Amino acid sequence: MVVYGRNPVREALKGRRHVRRIWATRAANEDWSGPKPELVDADTLTSLCGSDAHQGICADVSAYEYVDAVGLLSQANPVIVALDEVTDPQNLGAVCRSAECAGATGVVLPERRSAEVTGAVCKASAGAVEHLKIARVRNLADFLADAKAAGCWCYGAAADAANPYDSPDFTGGVVLVLGAEGRGLRPRVAASCDELVSLPTHGRIESLNVSATAAVLLYEILQKRSGP
Repeated sequence: MVVYGRNPVREALKGRRHVRRIWATRAANEDWSGPKPELVDADTLTSLCGSDAHQGICADVSAYEYVDAVGLLSQANPVIVALDEVTDPQNLGAVCRSAECAGATGVVLPERRSAEVTGAVCKASAGAVEHLKIARVRNLADFLADAKAAGCWCYGAAADAANPYDSPDFTGGVVLVLGAEGRGLRPRVAASCDELVSLPTHGRIESLNVSATAAVLLYEILQKRSGP
């Protein structure tokens, strides 16, 4: 896999993956403090990355290693973000960045109809995926059933939910369930949640996108769990 951008390459060097090669333009190399890269032109980087958003540097790294979802549930009082068919790499990367910054235990993705960890996701997460545990499951509703059996409370975000986002106390194990922008949670996934919560909107737009919703709810959870 090729990751690109200053932060993603820097975090890949700090994370769990093996970095095999690094390429950079001469200009980007002047501000680079890591291992010496191979110097190439910008067009070569664009070809390697499949994107021109490389900021002059990219790296060939080992494949992303997903964790076992059971391991996430075995943690003490975990905070897990479960994404229901979020297919946009930018949204997945932004959610992962918020989850890592807020200290979440991990992120769970369905194996089908979901974005995977790609170079674009690494870039959108600013390298956060290198330090965040991400699991893939065959069936998200079944995972939520397993989470409840493990003692977690599952809270789904829904724009039309009657319960405000700050009503739960968010203690103990928590699974925050977020749906794809425009479609929201699928009915079976929503029905698998213990409670659905909504964020207030006072403007003309009906809802926040999934990454903004994740950030708000994660920090509400963090605040509740940190106490007064």
